[in-house]
Amino acid sequence: MEDGIAETGAAVLSLDALRQDLAHCAAAPADAPRGLPGRFYVSEALFRHECAALLRRHWHCVGRGDEFENPGDYLTLTLLGEPLIVVRADSGIVALSNVCRHRGMPLAEGSGNANRFVCRYHAWTYDTDGALLRAPRMQNAGFDPKTCRLGRFACVERFGFVYVCLAQTPPDIDAELEGLEALIGPYQPGEYRIVHAATETWQCNWKALVENFMEGYHLSVVHPQTLHGYTPTGLSRKGPVGAGFTSYFANYPDNIPTRGEGAPGLTEEARHRSTLFAAFPCQVVSVAASLLVSLSIRPLAATSIDVRWTMSVYGDELDGDTIDQRIALWEDVNREDREKLEAMQAALGSVHATGGPLAGEDFEGTVRDFLRWLARQDAQ
Repeated sequence: MEDGIAETGAAVLSLDALRQDLAHCAAAPADAPRGLPGRFYVSEALFRHECAALLRRHWHCVGRGDEFENPGDYLTLTLLGEPLIVVRADSGIVALSNVCRHRGMPLAEGSGNANRFVCRYHAWTYDTDGALLRAPRMQNAGFDPKTCRLGRFACVERFGFVYVCLAQTPPDIDAELEGLEALIGPYQPGEYRIVHAATETWQCNWKALVENFMEGYHLSVVHPQTLHGYTPTGLSRKGPVGAGFTSYFANYPDNIPTRGEGAPGLTEEARHRSTLFAAFPCQVVSVAASLLVSLSIRPLAATSIDVRWTMSVYGDELDGDTIDQRIALWEDVNREDREKLEAMQAALGSVHATGGPLAGEDFEGTVRDFLRWLARQDAQ
């Protein structure tokens, strides 16, 4: 396939045509919103465009701050083809390139604690801030250790989450998330402690999972045993939207108890719902009084993603057995979503996957927010 051409069933469309369709879809009237045609979820040409024009330019959640509690705590990952080491250094949590400056060997794997990173190929050694400490037997007139620091990417912590941006000039994350503090601040998200983390590979487009997590329209249908009793579709209500996020409230029925007391001063209304938000492009979160679940989506290809999901709890309200039950519940929820998204992905290449009307504001208004955000980024 040549760059700029996307094949979907019998149709062959140019990348420019896809981008025009996105703009048209995002401009649909508020009372007549439409979803994207299936070709937006299968085109490798479009995915390459998204990586260059959108995904590499924005912030991605890579974990929770308390995963890096002690100096030297680190986690490795690959984000849009970039191997990274996220580590707590003397200067704070930093994102280093996981590529030795000598011959390009990865320096670390998995997660753990280290006071330095030693290349297993030629023993070049770096500190946790990326400075080269040792290069054995290196005799070269052009060698200067100061120019052989590990590459570094922008890294910040907000709401207890650690975000990384691959762009040389990242956008202002506080401007992107302005308004989110008012929405989730009362829960004190920075005070939750992580109790579980897992990574899975899903065979679906990254946008499909963002849209799925952020709409309440499917809750009672897809999750009749796991979620319907607590968060039925009919009680979903649209929440605030900002420059780089959207949200909705999954309210609990009146006869259902709250899920814990949570932070001091949290209102009964906030205790009696789960507040869900997406920090565009690739993080989706559900926060309740005692529980916070975050999914970090790492696009691999047009039809494949890695999903790293974490569960955190507030204080000591939940005992070990209850935490295990909540983990098992969310494993079931994720499995149910994954099954539906992978089945849908297999059909999105059809010429008849033309994109349908979206449900009302309370049920799929967040999907419209996301499409409008995508169009704004594509227009820049």
